[in-house]
Amino acid sequence: MLEDMKVKIMRPMGALGIAASAALVLAACGTDPASTGSSQASGAATAPTANAPVQCGGKSPLAGEGSTAQKTAVDIFAQQYTRACAGQIVNYNATGSGAGVKQFTAKQVDFGGSDSPLKTGDEQNAANARCTGGEAWNLPLVVGPVAIAYKLDGVSSLTLNAQVAARIFNGQITRWNDPAIAALNSGVALPDKPIQVFSRSDESGTTDNFQTYLDAASKGAWTQGTGKAFKGGVGNGAQGSNGVASGIRAADGAIGYVESSYVKDGLTAARIDSGSGPVELTPENVAKALDAASFRTPGSNDLALDLKKIYASNTPGAYPLLLTTYEIVCSKGYDADTAKAVKAFLTVAATTAQQPIADRGFVPLPQSLQEKVLTSINAIS
Repeated sequence: MLEDMKVKIMRPMGALGIAASAALVLAACGTDPASTGSSQASGAATAPTANAPVQCGGKSPLAGEGSTAQKTAVDIFAQQYTRACAGQIVNYNATGSGAGVKQFTAKQVDFGGSDSPLKTGDEQNAANARCTGGEAWNLPLVVGPVAIAYKLDGVSSLTLNAQVAARIFNGQITRWNDPAIAALNSGVALPDKPIQVFSRSDESGTTDNFQTYLDAASKGAWTQGTGKAFKGGVGNGAQGSNGVASGIRAADGAIGYVESSYVKDGLTAARIDSGSGPVELTPENVAKALDAASFRTPGSNDLALDLKKIYASNTPGAYPLLLTTYEIVCSKGYDADTAKAVKAFLTVAATTAQQPIADRGFVPLPQSLQEKVLTSINAIS
């Protein structure tokens, strides 16, 4: 269980370190808009690595599709997999979590990438049907924060809480000098400007996590529901995380939600006050929030996390708005070659590849969670 775990992750390194790290990844794995973003380096514990020998071989290339939030991490996973298993390749198409689930269910890819686990009911049932004789499992491989990112000339520090954020993203608060925003930002000169909301136009696990956060933490201010499609009913839609970030960057007075690696080049992440004071988005503060996490189905090899406890908590110093990205795989139903390659790739991703993604700002899997993931990987047949 995650309740007893503490995780430390890396602090930002300088521009030269970022460039060098990005060059290594991009040379092996192709480009990604987020891959030149925030990196992490000194001052953190090494990510745990369980004793998990890799049985190389099987299908190559493997195909995956889905979450844009984990694109940088999956590129690193693929690089480390090729290093561990010479000649073995993984191709990952970052088209969004909704597309990843659909392509996996349609047997177009070997694994799907999603920022939220399969929904119980029709979505889970459809994925199970793709896995002949087995179930589709959600395996958490990447943990990272979501930012409420904004661009507002003259305002370098902004605090929001879930109630105010909900009212911004459902259109109830429309101007930056609204009294509800001002009450959280004493001493900040908020301009009398319209708020321009940006959201994902494609189905996205980031949207699902963000709306689930608003639903769990806003004390009834968010009534629009959850899911991969944005339901706020206001603002501008943009394709992918990079599209949302670009839209915010181009409009003074804009706000949206993106993975933290996209907060750069003029964007700022709002601090979140969950009731114990404003908390900045930092790796250390995200790590504190993991203490409240639990599993949706304890004891199962399907490792979908229930993040609602984190979202609704008011732990001092904890940044609650995070997401876990999953690799969606079949427990059974692959042919032998595909199963062998999927297990090898996931084993590398869960072990030796965790430190490299920690160096890029993600939260490395705590040892207990890592061991559960490896148990599930070994059970794939």
